[in-house]
This record gives sequence, C-alpha cells and structure tokens, in this order.
Amino acid sequence: MDFDALRYNYPSRRNVIYGEKGMVATSQPLAAQAGLDILKKGGNAADAAVAVAAALTVLEPTSNGIGSDNFAIVCMKDKLYGLNSSGYAPAAISIKKLKERGYDVIPKHGFIPVTVPGAPAGWAQLSERFGDLSLEDAMSPAIEYAQNGYPVAPTTSFYWQRALDTFSQSLKGEEFAYWFETFAADGRAPAPGEVVTLRDHAAALEEIARTNAESFYRGSLAEKIGEFSKKYGGYLDTGDLAEYNSEWVQPIGINYRGYDIWELPPNGQGIVALMALNILKGFEFAERENIRTYHLIIEALKLAFADAQKYVTDPRCMKVSASGLLSSAYADERRKLIGNTAMLPAAGDPQGGGTVYLCTADSEGNMVSMIQSNYMGFGSGLVVPGTGIALQNRGHNFSMDEDHDNCLAPRKRPYHTIIPGFMTKDGRAVGPFGVMGGFMQPQGHVQVIMNTLDFHMNPQDALDAPRVQWVGGKKVEIEPHAALPIVRGLSAMGHEVSLMHDAGGFGRGQIIWRDEDGTLCGGTEPRTDGYIAVW
Repeated sequence: MDFDALRYNYPSRRNVIYGEKGMVATSQPLAAQAGLDILKKGGNAADAAVAVAAALTVLEPTSNGIGSDNFAIVCMKDKLYGLNSSGYAPAAISIKKLKERGYDVIPKHGFIPVTVPGAPAGWAQLSERFGDLSLEDAMSPAIEYAQNGYPVAPTTSFYWQRALDTFSQSLKGEEFAYWFETFAADGRAPAPGEVVTLRDHAAALEEIARTNAESFYRGSLAEKIGEFSKKYGGYLDTGDLAEYNSEWVQPIGINYRGYDIWELPPNGQGIVALMALNILKGFEFAERENIRTYHLIIEALKLAFADAQKYVTDPRCMKVSASGLLSSAYADERRKLIGNTAMLPAAGDPQGGGTVYLCTADSEGNMVSMIQSNYMGFGSGLVVPGTGIALQNRGHNFSMDEDHDNCLAPRKRPYHTIIPGFMTKDGRAVGPFGVMGGFMQPQGHVQVIMNTLDFHMNPQDALDAPRVQWVGGKKVEIEPHAALPIVRGLSAMGHEVSLMHDAGGFGRGQIIWRDEDGTLCGGTEPRTDGYIAVW
C-alpha cells in the first residue's frame, strides 16, 4: 500500500496515524490503551485483541458484553485464520413450541432470543492458540476498569441513556430488574465523564480469566446462567453451554482491483460485502462523489442482500454454497440486472444493531481483525444476577418460517450481522478493517474498500467520507455531509432518499494498513469516540 500516494488525495478532517512497533484501533480510547499496554508488556496482536475485547465489555456495555458473540480474522506470519465464536440456539427451543405459546415472530427481548454466548470461548481460544501471554494477563486491564471504575465516554453515555429510555417503556417483567440494578441503579444513565464501577462484572471476568473460560461453560457461571434461565422459563440450559465450542474456519475472499478482500464464511453476513464487490468490480469509477457511483453501490448491495437474506444461515443448513454465490459467472449474471433506475429486490428490511470493532497489529507483522456484539445495544435486556453478564439476543434474527433456510431450529446458529474484514495483496497482509453496526456492516465494508482501492484514500479519509445505506425496498439513507447534487440525482433515479443525522446508524469503523516496510497506518471512526493507540 503506497501511503504517500494516498496521503493528500482527499481532504481529511482528522490526521491519519502512523506507527511501527504496534497499533490498536477501536471505538473507545481506554480500551485502545489497554491493548497497547499489553503489547508493551510483551504480548502480541492476539493478546492485545483479547485485552481490548474484554475491556470493551466494561467500557462500552451499550454495544457488547460478557454474554456476546464475536468473530475474528487472525493473521500470523501472513497466514489467515478465522474464528467463529457465535452461539447456537438452545436444544430445547423450536418453532412449534413458540407458536404454541402464541409467538408469530421471535421477540427482541427476554429469554426467547437468547443464544449461547460465544465471546468468552473466543477470548480463550484466541489466547490459547496464538497468545504469548496468559488469558489472565490479557484480561487484567478489563478487570481493573470494572473493579476500580472508569469515566464514561460521550457516545457511550448517549446510547446508555437511549437504552434506558427504551427499556423503561418496554421491559416490564421481573426478570429484567437485574438489568436496571446493574446499569441504572439510581434510575438514570451515567453522564459523560462520570465514573462507573461494575464489580459483579469484574468478578465474572476474573473467573473467566482464571479458568480459561471453563467456568462460563462448565462451571459456576454456567450454573448461574442456567438457573436464571430456568427460573423465568428460558430454553437455554447448562447442557447448551457445556457442549459449546468456538470454531476455527477458513476465511473466504475475492480479488478486487488486485487486492484480496477477506471475510468469514456464513453464518456471518461478510459474504454480502464480497458479493457486492464482485458485482462492482465489473464497473469503472472515475470519482467517488458522483451520482453514478452511489447508484451502482446501492444496486449492487441490494442484489447481494437479496441473496444473503434468502440463503445465509448456519452453513450446515445452507442450500447454496458460498463458492457458488461468489463465482465470477454469478456476479456477471447479477450485474446485468443493474439499470439506470432504482430496482426493487426481494430482500428483508435491514435493521440496526450495537457492536464493537477492534483491530490490532504488533511489531512482528501479526494482526487481528475482531468484532463483538450483544445485538441491538444491550441485547436481550437480561443480566444474570450477581454476575454482570448481559445476555445477547441473536436469536431474533431467526425466521419463524419452517421453509426458510434461516428458520429457527435447535442447536442452529442464526444469520449473524457482525463481520471482521481483512485485506491482503500477493499473499502478504495489508491489514484489518471493519465497520460495525447491524446490517450496515457489509455496506460499510464495501464503501471503505472502494474508498481505498478505487478512490485512493488513506485509512482516515476512507472512514471520514460520507456513507450511504440501503434500508429496504427503494429506501436509501445518506449522511448530511454528502453533496446535495448527489441526493437530488439519486432521487431522480427513483431512490427514496432520506438524510440521516444519527451518525451511529452508518456504522463505526477502524482500519490498520501495513506497507511493505512494515510501517503501520491507521484510521479511526469520527462517528464515535474512536481512538488509535500507537507505539
């Protein structure tokens, strides 16, 4: 990657960051610093990733927690490894049982959408296979922040208050009382800069670190989760936890403009970004701020989502292979469907979500792209009493249609929104990238990669640039700093365009690129409290 050629191509509102010995980029400054501290103590990129991921459960609980899932693409000595730490549905749940209870759709909150949390297993697996330090060492900054307190960042405070407003109206059962006791004990969300301590959370993290996550799946923490679920009619039990393991998988990729773009295979939606890029590489783009550019991005994403919404689920249940969806012949066929006006694809309506993304790099050339999420902010609205463990609600993405590929079934993983990305060239790592935020994520991946490779932007510029988001049908949201002629031009082509002022709806990303000499170049998200810690 020629950073000098990229440096002055596009006016940036923030400076790109350079480093040599190590770099950590994420959405929370204290979490980024935690990762850098681990690098300075002799840890590698994997150790730093675990440190940041665990710290973010404390520092940004509005987006993730101990009860989250996570995914990672790990690059060690220029070889890529994929880690799928997403959980499956409980063995006891079924569509028939839910319909007998009067459910036509899977609710957002409560125990029904709770799947087995995969994040603690992911931390343990990543540490055991690639870490130079112990899991206890890597998780020590997170435990310290939870035990001794930390000042809440502004964006986190905003989403904390928004969650409290929502939950105060919607969460009425006794089982939700523990969320309010944990995150709103005095009836309000913390203000920016206010110091928060989460001592139950600290104790749970300590137990996970000490037992290499065994307690969470086959020990005392598992028993507490199982008891809580049983008391309130949940389907998740200790057997579901005991039989869970993270899965090492092979990343999937396509070549775009001479670079290989990598995502994890389904059940994640990274394949959406790859399908869209496969379609878009058949076009030439003269400039980014151009009506045609925006139109083609939107239409390619629609086609990719239409396929993903139909086919993507637990790979054991997919009727179409990932390689088939990513074939050049299929991309050619889909590309022919794009015309000069907005189309109506057959796809579901994308929804929002709460997620954290992080990337790390060390002096040996090792790099990690990692993403972690409860989903929809705080997730299910459930916190296991006495543990601080906020449970995710990933099961909400299942379909209740028994004929749908992504239908709910026991021990099945759902269509998953969170996706880490990675870029290589000629077998060498260029670096990790990611844009978090529900169904915006593959859309953000596409735009960040195009900004980098089509429009020659450096990492910070690639993140700063205005984003567009397809949200269903012909509806499109665009950021207000996009040029007015773009908005008018898209409207004239049949797109139903809305200006969206909530920056969080357009995802929050991080990038670290490495040049041939080993210099690291990072960009962090202007739409949140993004920060790069560098050495």
